[in-house]
Amino acid sequence: MNLSNTLGLAGQSDLAVHYAKMAMAATPPGEGLCHPATYVVVALYNGKRLRPDSPELQRAFDDCPSASEPVYHTQLVLTLADLYANGGQPRKALTLLDRVEPDLKTNGYAVAELSAMVTRAQALAALGDDDVAKKVALAVVARKQFGNIDAWLKDTYDVLYHIEKKQGHAAAALDYYEKYAALDKSYLDDINARAMAYETVQQHLLAQKLETEKLGQQNEALRLQQKLDAKTAETNRLYLTLLLVVLCFGVIWMFRLKRSQLRFKRLSHLDGLTTTYNRQHFMDEAARTLRLLEKRQGMACLAIIDLDHFKRVNDSHGHAMGDEVLRRTVDASREHLRPIDLFGRLGGEEFGILLVDCSREQGVTIAERIRAAIEDTEVECDGMVIAISTSIGLAFTDSSGHDLRRLCTDADAALYRAKRGGRNCVMAGETITV
Repeated sequence: MNLSNTLGLAGQSDLAVHYAKMAMAATPPGEGLCHPATYVVVALYNGKRLRPDSPELQRAFDDCPSASEPVYHTQLVLTLADLYANGGQPRKALTLLDRVEPDLKTNGYAVAELSAMVTRAQALAALGDDDVAKKVALAVVARKQFGNIDAWLKDTYDVLYHIEKKQGHAAAALDYYEKYAALDKSYLDDINARAMAYETVQQHLLAQKLETEKLGQQNEALRLQQKLDAKTAETNRLYLTLLLVVLCFGVIWMFRLKRSQLRFKRLSHLDGLTTTYNRQHFMDEAARTLRLLEKRQGMACLAIIDLDHFKRVNDSHGHAMGDEVLRRTVDASREHLRPIDLFGRLGGEEFGILLVDCSREQGVTIAERIRAAIEDTEVECDGMVIAISTSIGLAFTDSSGHDLRRLCTDADAALYRAKRGGRNCVMAGETITV
């Protein structure tokens, strides 16, 4: 049984099954077969060769009745539930988990409880019960403080990633995917290390055997040694080739993964229509920039832009034309912004611009240029030309301070005065530029 377990950890599933069956055959008469039968099941499971209808699994259940072997019986039930959950039969998995739950609570076996929780989360997610699946998965994550549970966390993060992705939570999905990928890489590294250790031991044993034979048959040993040297050189070349292939694949995979992560991160920060920052990211970046400016006593100007009579465009020409107007407005505004300035869509036809290291006079000048550029922008629709205008409210750090909420309030007030003042103008404090 020890050999079966060790070889299974080294990735040698065939040998693991072989030694587990040898243990069954070597069991003295009168002793139960539960332990070796369970090792057979474990070896087949680790080698991904176990199915719900495998005869070895049924025999293990027969040899491990719940009355005399509750722990082993429970573990077998959890193994079957896992096969159902990951084999397209989640309802059967939940039925088994509900049946075994009282035994888990009675035995207090923490490892089995974790396994049951992960399998339940997978089965619920497969059935589309995402809220409950997420709740169970988060309960597994909460147990990180009780020890090393990476083997369960990997599958748990995978469940959470698919749920968050399904619900459209890109940032949360990306976070869980990164955690899952890290644990999966660690798991694969561990498996590879065990397999390499097994190969190393095998080579060492082979060398010892050749050395022993050499003591009795010098000439034959020399010939075998030559063959071994040639074989070792060939094996090393093969290992080197395989290593280079694995390294190349790993580099390509990591590059593509990193590129996808960066792309998802960038997309999660942008407004899908205008490709400017979305409201949340704009507010976060603006607050961070203002804190940095406050430390070095830098100035900034917050401009809030609102298109005049935009609802008429949607009502008269349709939302598709309204979307085109928004895109053209953004294009016209960007021509007058610097790379350090922040530009975001706050909602609807309202946009926000944070002009960094900008004085009051510069802020008014840039805002007036943007207003004029938007006024000069024309959008054609069915032979008709749609004129665009905008009202802009400004707030400055030299009067409102570096608090983003205060700047937004003052800029909104200035925008309101611009609307009241006839629209198509820039309002900064008490000054209106037409």
